Amino acid sequence: MADRPFANSEEEQPLGRTCEESQQRIEALHRLSRRGLWGLLGFILLTTAAVQVSNLVPDLPLSVRQTLGASPSENLISIALAVYIFSALILILARMMGGTKTYRGWSHLGYLSAFYLFYYYAKALDQNFWAVFAAGMTILSLEYYGIWSWCSEAIRREREHLSQLERKRQHGLGG
Repeated sequence: MADRPFANSEEEQPLGRTCEESQQRIEALHRLSRRGLWGLLGFILLTTAAVQVSNLVPDLPLSVRQTLGASPSENLISIALAVYIFSALILILARMMGGTKTYRGWSHLGYLSAFYLFYYYAKALDQNFWAVFAAGMTILSLEYYGIWSWCSEAIRREREHLSQLERKRQHGLGG
């Protein structure tokens, strides 16, 4: 079933669709496939904001630091980042192997922004910026590839269905 994600849902089976319905489905699949690009763009904007905050706001006021308490150590944040990367990659690859059409990149933006904030608060963002950036680009690129490949396969099936409808229409007119 993993290589035929349409097989279970009546609404997703292309056999009974008209040409117009298949064209609408193809357009919807193209929109869905672009979610990953929007996620990557969101991460680039998040990264730009993190760099700007780090450069423009060099340190939090002492009263804020006293209220929040001591920051976790840089090593603990790095361990948490490594665990997050490993877990995210396993989940993404499992979804890709299962052939699902879900895109989970939006939640990754939240987690990655938290790592930028933790490193900023620990006064270690400059040293760890590239680690968070590489992690984010890897995770979000895989999320994008997963949704793009699923949509590409679904579009291929829809186009195949359209060509079958066209052949039937031509055969009906000629015979």
